[in-house]
Amino acid sequence: MPAVAELSGVDTAEQFQREVVEACRPVVLRGLVRDWPVVHASPPQALRDYLGRFDAGGEMDAFLGAPEIAGKYYYGEGSDGFNFERRRMRFGAALQMMLGPADRSLYVGSVPVEEYLPGFAAENPMPLVPSRAAPRIWLGHASNVSSHYDTVDNLACVIAGTRRFTLYGPELIDSLYVGPIDHTMAGQPVSLAASSPDDRKYPRFAAVRDQALTAELLPGDALYIPKLWWHQVEATAPFNGLVNYWWDAFAAGPDAPYTSMLLAMIAIAERPAPERRAWKALFDHYVFREKGHPLAHLPPERHGILGPLKENYGRIRARVMMLLRG
Repeated sequence: MPAVAELSGVDTAEQFQREVVEACRPVVLRGLVRDWPVVHASPPQALRDYLGRFDAGGEMDAFLGAPEIAGKYYYGEGSDGFNFERRRMRFGAALQMMLGPADRSLYVGSVPVEEYLPGFAAENPMPLVPSRAAPRIWLGHASNVSSHYDTVDNLACVIAGTRRFTLYGPELIDSLYVGPIDHTMAGQPVSLAASSPDDRKYPRFAAVRDQALTAELLPGDALYIPKLWWHQVEATAPFNGLVNYWWDAFAAGPDAPYTSMLLAMIAIAERPAPERRAWKALFDHYVFREKGHPLAHLPPERHGILGPLKENYGRIRARVMMLLRG
């Protein structure tokens, strides 16, 4: 499998946006956070002491699994269950358990740093992302998080242990055999084929398996993952830590593309195939615009609400809300 491209010397938010984010391709930023104090707080006991300075005592959800799952948090034997237990724990107690005897697999993820570890972000700053991209921390034993996508951009920074990422492009979704979107381990649907390979059960996956990109990250390294890129995340050391940032790098307003997709599903997905093709033609013309602006043949003053989005966002949104209200 080919490796994710690497880039060094990215120092400013403007450079990061221009040279990394706008290409919508994964990029490894080797050593991006090597100067963070938290990266130097090792071995694990030193990291525990460092994080303990900021611990506000909050409770969060933790995943606990039996030794036999080997850190692979996944569906259970039944169609509606999982192979792990969710338990409410205080941050400090969870961290202490991670550093104790490894008789269970323990994992905490997506913990908001500002709420649970106030002051951490000031000592470990990330100037490349917007201020609205609040950091989250992920800690645990060795684990295997199933291949999934995020609907926002992601900058993942390893602070302890090692991480192996396996990534698939969004265009491969038909061959990834995606699971339910409303019954998931942690919010996002997963690729059943990438998570539990079986060529007889998921035959199309065999043709795309070698199209995956891989990245091996050590403490201080970071990986930019564009929205909708599938990524399996393996934490391969006995104890692992990561801080990540989620944000929509190209948002023009508060409305998310995923919301549009869900609305399109209920409005279009089960209409006859010829009608779906007709609506696809309109979406291609007005939304995806691979052949350019839909009113390029008219002067700009006649573009109406199809003029510049920054001037017409509110008008279009008001029309949508009026239509939804009936």
